[in-house]
Amino acid sequence: MSRCQNLWGWSERPIWAHRREKCGRCVWFWPRALAENGSRVAWDKSHHCRLLAGLVPDQVQMCRRNLEVMHSIVQAASKTKSICQKTFAGMRWNCSSIQRAPSFGPDLLKGTRESAFVHALSAAAIAHSIAQACASGSLPLCSCSSVPSEVPRLDFRWGGCGDNLHYGLQLGAAFADSPLKSNKLGLQALRAVNWHNNVAGRQVLSESLDTKCKCHGVSGSCSVKTCWKALLSLGEIASELKSKYLAAIRVSHRLVGHRKQLKPTETDIRVVRETDLVYLINSPDYCTPNVHLGSVGTQDRQCNKTSAGSDGCNLLCCGRGYNAYMEEVVERCRCKYRWCCYVVCKRCRRLVERALKGIMLQAWTLELQQKTSNWVMMGSLKPEDDLCSFSPE
Repeated sequence: MSRCQNLWGWSERPIWAHRREKCGRCVWFWPRALAENGSRVAWDKSHHCRLLAGLVPDQVQMCRRNLEVMHSIVQAASKTKSICQKTFAGMRWNCSSIQRAPSFGPDLLKGTRESAFVHALSAAAIAHSIAQACASGSLPLCSCSSVPSEVPRLDFRWGGCGDNLHYGLQLGAAFADSPLKSNKLGLQALRAVNWHNNVAGRQVLSESLDTKCKCHGVSGSCSVKTCWKALLSLGEIASELKSKYLAAIRVSHRLVGHRKQLKPTETDIRVVRETDLVYLINSPDYCTPNVHLGSVGTQDRQCNKTSAGSDGCNLLCCGRGYNAYMEEVVERCRCKYRWCCYVVCKRCRRLVERALKGIMLQAWTLELQQKTSNWVMMGSLKPEDDLCSFSPE
């Protein structure tokens, strides 16, 4: 068990007991740690801040001064974990390593593309959660955003309650960036890259602020339209960050003039912008398990045989082939609307073809025999049906 683990799976030692240890692995990423432990805390006493291992002293002090904000931060942690896994569900690296918090592997500790994405999403998620909590009235120290400075068009007026992005960014940056101010986190280059990616995540969040409106009028007319500023969903922000992940720039931390800066390692690459994600080392292909590289491999992953994208069997299975089989799926069908006001559906069963990536012949044979037996017993499969096409390596 990791020495960073505590109450409800974590060390019961108070946070200050970790100050002389190598806590870098505990503080860079916090999604699962806060999501699982923080949700069980009432957050009404200052000593609750000691129940979370991995927080640096500045974060503990912020927790004590702003206990009411911790609910929003815990919610952000939970969303970071689930949205990361959903965003990368169809790729070789599927964010599964975030489940091992705080004992992360090399894929999230050595300045990789994946590390860049998780840092950016985590930073954006905290600010996003706090900004929306202000608008919903959940936080006593903030409220709706101020009225936008831009002059409204003739067809609407400013009103409603906008997400308080300014407060979210201010408090979110104070919490997320605190660990990066410590010299205990190792290489200066890694701290600089992580800091840049935190800023990039918040910048993408800021650019997502959009105008939303609501119509008012007799019989549903839109004679009066009230508008306010609201953030896009965190899922949409994650999609934008994924695009930046795919276009991330490899950099080095080198002396330019009198101070060190992040510069692209390739000379023909443009200057790094504030919204770019950056990384220090190339990632493995994540095809095969390798503990030293942080790869769990793609064996036993389900792939889409009709897709030419990253979730397709050719890419996801790394060219090693896949095993096709039939699976019975129960779905809602033939739905009808009943007055008033509900929908009634029937449950339909159908067979769909699935595909798993190629694995070792012996293991696959045993698994296939078990699945075949189960399907025959359920009546969803005939013994003579052709289950798969498999070519061992």
